[in-house]
Amino acid sequence: METQQEVWQNMKGNFFQKPITQLVEEAIIREQANGHRLKVCVGSDSHVYGEAINYATAVVFVREGKGAFTFIRKEREIQKISIKERMLNEVNRSVEIAYAICAVLDAYGVEMEVHADINTDPDFKSNAALKDAMGYILGMGYVFKAKPYAFASTNCADMMV
Repeated sequence: METQQEVWQNMKGNFFQKPITQLVEEAIIREQANGHRLKVCVGSDSHVYGEAINYATAVVFVREGKGAFTFIRKEREIQKISIKERMLNEVNRSVEIAYAICAVLDAYGVEMEVHADINTDPDFKSNAALKDAMGYILGMGYVFKAKPYAFASTNCADMMV
């Protein structure tokens, strides 16, 4: 399954006109050939600007003990929705990418986590989506991480949104 918008970039701003599955496979082959043990974390974040919502989805490759690198996809929608719906839209984008790349990751023995930019503290508005997001991600069979452990969404995607 390929996603609608297949323009990915890295944190330096270099653009890639390849499907994320191909980018992931090429990165795994390169990194494993260099002796790196990898874990992939997928997360999304969004910011609201008037009636526009900007989304960013990050696929973060963590090299055990040797840093990380990221592929980012940006999207923009014009609509007015609740905070819960926006949080679940973020999670849906992450799960969509996780689903697209999971066969490649499995083929190379790479673990994956799906990160949600949702606060576990009930005093925060995003917490309204926590149970639904957790159920969706775990129900898909993925490892779930929320704030403060969801760096793919809260740091990487947030920086690029």
